[in-house]
Amino acid sequence: MAVAGRKVGTALLGSGLLAITVLGAAGGYGVGLWTTTGTAATNGQASPLSGLNLPSAPPSQSPTPPAKKIVPDDSPALEADELTYKTRTFTARMAVKSRVRVQVPALWDFTQPDPPKLGRYTDPTKKRWIRIEAGFTVQRPPAESMAIRIGELKAIPANQMVKVLDEQVDPDTNNATLVYTYVPDSSVRYVIVRWIADETGNCIFEMGSTGLPQDEDALLAVLDRATETATRTDEDI
Repeated sequence: MAVAGRKVGTALLGSGLLAITVLGAAGGYGVGLWTTTGTAATNGQASPLSGLNLPSAPPSQSPTPPAKKIVPDDSPALEADELTYKTRTFTARMAVKSRVRVQVPALWDFTQPDPPKLGRYTDPTKKRWIRIEAGFTVQRPPAESMAIRIGELKAIPANQMVKVLDEQVDPDTNNATLVYTYVPDSSVRYVIVRWIADETGNCIFEMGSTGLPQDEDALLAVLDRATETATRTDEDI
């Protein structure tokens, strides 16, 4: 039985196997952001600028693009009480191979990018999804990963109209949750990202629930269910 607000973790030493389980605690490919290989959010190190001839003087500024016209998407809201859930499994690979088990909406389709560092479950309308990232090294507190992501969001081009709405760290679980909106095309997307801590206080999962602004309650319900049920079992690649 899951205990609200608590996590359970078990390390199995030997044969390069690490089993990590997250139970309890209250969590799409958003604006093109991906966590870097091996760690959640980013490793905080600048990438080398190999092969680039940097100018000796600042280039002239490009004209500011015209303001984007927002067209509201009036699709009926996703209703939390109409969702049924199913336990699904997938494997994520980055620094390690993570076998993930989690409950997600039963009718949502599964896809993975290449390399397969996360699993994504998308609703039939293609307007809502949850992504679950694993396979990275467990070494950073969720609050730090969230702070890095906020910095990344500030670097997104202005025409994406990113707006951070809320950021919280749960003092009991150490989970960090970030809420923001952005405009990829002409309609606003609503995103809730959660970094989930294991028993050491470091981040074991990054999850993002994305949809329309009117889906807010249902997106949070989907994220909470994933947070409460997700387990991760790691082994060396």
